[in-house]
Parts: sequence; structure tokens; C-alpha cells
Amino acid sequence: MRSGNQYRVIAAVAETMQIKVAIVDDDEGIRTSLAALIRRSSAFRLAGDYPDGETALKEIQRRPPDVVLMDINLPGMKGFECVRQLKAVLPNVQFLMLTVYEDSDSLFNSLKAGASGYLLKRTASARLLEAIRDVYDGGSPMSPQLARRVVQFFSRPAADPSHVPRLTPGEKEFLDQLAYGYAYKEIADRMKISIDTVRSYVRTVYEKLHVHSRTEAVVKYLRG
Repeated sequence: MRSGNQYRVIAAVAETMQIKVAIVDDDEGIRTSLAALIRRSSAFRLAGDYPDGETALKEIQRRPPDVVLMDINLPGMKGFECVRQLKAVLPNVQFLMLTVYEDSDSLFNSLKAGASGYLLKRTASARLLEAIRDVYDGGSPMSPQLARRVVQFFSRPAADPSHVPRLTPGEKEFLDQLAYGYAYKEIADRMKISIDTVRSYVRTVYEKLHVHSRTEAVVKYLRG
């Protein structure tokens, strides 16, 4: 039989393994719904929820989460501006944009600010929880229709192909999958390779392209 101290130790270990998630959204109903979703999952822990960018900017620096769910159309400071300022001081925090907007400006402003993913608010709860895990693990979840916009925007002829490092067929296929917004596990399944091989592709592609993020890798690859 376990003692009270043992149960406390187990509970403490379980808590440290949870992904800490903060929510920034001015719609109280949506904020409450997202908070309830996070609380219901044993894999996540709610680190805070905030109604505007100014409050989030102040509070998130005091208690950094692992992942922030960020609305774009906030009153006052826009969501992507809040991301830009927070990313500058908390580079290890990952930002997942949640929005009703599908326009390219909102998408690219968010990515340039440092967001790692971009999902529409109508995304199913199970997919949202999967996306939080994905962005925490280094992925870049994106709604398929938005991923296509990124591909279309950056699919331009290369001015000088000689500047592009030599990529293996496997690395090129991996980058194609990244460009369409697939998570690492999905890429492993689609390419019929292990998740360790996917991580190996991440390392070699980043080194060859001299980039530090998924978005940078896709942009450089698509531009040739």
C-alpha cells in the first residue's frame, strides 16, 4: 500500500509531465470552453486565460506556459503583435493561433511574428488537443486550406537554383509533407518511416538550409 507521501510524489511527477497551456481570447464564452477542454484532459494543465493582449503580455511573462492558444482579433493589441513581443522574451514558448479568419494577411503576420501553428476556431476538439501536442513537440499544425495558401504564396521560380543546397529525395519528400501542414507523426505514416527518421530529416534539413524553424525551412525550400 502506498503512503500519502508516495501519492504526493506521483501526483507531482504527473503534473510536471503535463503540457502547460495558456489561452488568450476576448470572447468569454470561447475562453471558458477552451479552458474546460484543457482541464478535462489529463495530458494538459491550464496555466491561465486572458481576455486581451496587454494582460497576456504581462501575466504570461510571470508564469510562462509551454503553449499559448492565441486569438488574432483582440481588442487593442492584435494577437500577432502580442506573439511578437512574447516570443522575443520567451523564445521557448510555442504559439498556436486560433481564429475565424482565413485571410492571408492574418496568416502570414502570425507566422512572421513567431507563431508555430494556425487553426480555425471551428477545428474539432480532438484535433485541437492533437495540435497542441504537435506544436509542443516541434510541429507546425495548420488547417489544410491555410497550408495550401502558404504553398501557393511561396511557390515561385528560383532566381538562382545554385543557392539551394543538394537535398536527397527523402528530404524533399519530407519538406513537401511539411509544406502541406502535416504533423510529424502523420508524415511518418505517409512516408512509411519511423518517427526517429522524421526527426533525423528535421536535423539534416535544418542544417542544409541553415534555418531554425519549420516555417523557415518550408519557405526556403519552396522558393528554391
